[in-house]
Amino acid sequence: MKAAFYTLGCKVNQYETESMREQLRAHGYEIVGSEHQPDVFVLNSCTVTAESDRKTRQMLRRFRELLPHAVIVLAGCMPQAFPEKAAELTAADVIIGNAAGTDIISSVNRFFQTGETVREIYAHEKNEEYETKPPIARFENHTRTFLKIQDGCDRLCSYCIIPTARGRVRSKPLDQIRSEAELMTEAGYKEIVLVGINLSSYGKSTDYNLADAVMAVCDIPGISRVRLGSIEPDQMTADIITKLAAQPKLCPHFHLSLQSGCDKTLKAMNRHYDTGFYRELVTKLRSAFPDCSVTTDIMVGFPGETDLDFEESRRFLDEIGFADAHVFSYSKRDGTPAADMPHQIPRSVRTERSRLMSETAELCRLEFIKARLGGVYEVLFEKMTDSSTAEGYTGNYIKVRVEADASICGKIVKTRLLESKDGYCQGVIVDQL
Repeated sequence: MKAAFYTLGCKVNQYETESMREQLRAHGYEIVGSEHQPDVFVLNSCTVTAESDRKTRQMLRRFRELLPHAVIVLAGCMPQAFPEKAAELTAADVIIGNAAGTDIISSVNRFFQTGETVREIYAHEKNEEYETKPPIARFENHTRTFLKIQDGCDRLCSYCIIPTARGRVRSKPLDQIRSEAELMTEAGYKEIVLVGINLSSYGKSTDYNLADAVMAVCDIPGISRVRLGSIEPDQMTADIITKLAAQPKLCPHFHLSLQSGCDKTLKAMNRHYDTGFYRELVTKLRSAFPDCSVTTDIMVGFPGETDLDFEESRRFLDEIGFADAHVFSYSKRDGTPAADMPHQIPRSVRTERSRLMSETAELCRLEFIKARLGGVYEVLFEKMTDSSTAEGYTGNYIKVRVEADASICGKIVKTRLLESKDGYCQGVIVDQL
């Protein structure tokens, strides 16, 4: 039997796809690409925006046409958040969510036994515990690997469906983090990225926190780098920053979610900080981690955002000087308070604001790189872009390309940054570690 996968969404989804791969592989499945006519095809969905749902429906139809004889599994956040809508998608033979108790093997086997559509979606519970799946030792076609340590979110931002899709905050125990990280290190990975739905809430209602998880991984011999996924600003305390700064293996890169640089909009979003807090936090991080990069997400066109609000947000983005920013337009999400707010912004206005904000973000990115040209950085090379060009990232997440052969992939190499290019930095190898 053969199985193939397609993943939409975040790094947590990518981790969970790998977990499902491991489960199927352990039951005798050969993991292949979709072009090899698999017996089982799994679409792991995202539902963070209405556009995500559209892509899920589109990909489901596409693969149903391409793989008429395969068992199609729709998994992940979309069916978990909207089980009724997922049930209407007749292209799927098996529909499963992401809550505790979900078992892809038993669901697929049930379909093979009965030939009838299987829908297995459990509700998230208020005091749900972190569900531990078999540990993952490898990631297909990855040089660095993701380690999920946290799930769920309690923030209840007014635009976000994720608490419905993911449930409340829960954390992987430290001993399980250590053991999984050890397996990844033994498999040859040099960089582990810690990920979660609300990563900075790791350890909530326990006597440990995010810094303890980072230290647990950094203490493992053989691992060279530990990187953090996206973090929420209001949960990054001075104590956590101090402990993180004491870990030399931690990459000096912080993807610190902003969403808006306008206090009025942040309040309407039900974000738990203002721009003053955010500005002070960035200052603390840059003081504790010299030469660190701060990247972010920023939304435009939130309901009620005026032209003045937008310009205030754009000025804040420029003031902070982010190393990079993911700019996206507000997407109306059924089931969230923001969907019923007055003064919804027309698509044409959101599109224009996205264009302008992206221009500002790109100028900030170029300034960040320009200030570092001539410097020597350790780069973990991940892949070849052609037969003579390798691509990788510095610790502070600058994308670098150099002339090299494939033997460099998976290695950390000292590299001098020479020139800013379109979307990356051209470098030259100085030394190999």
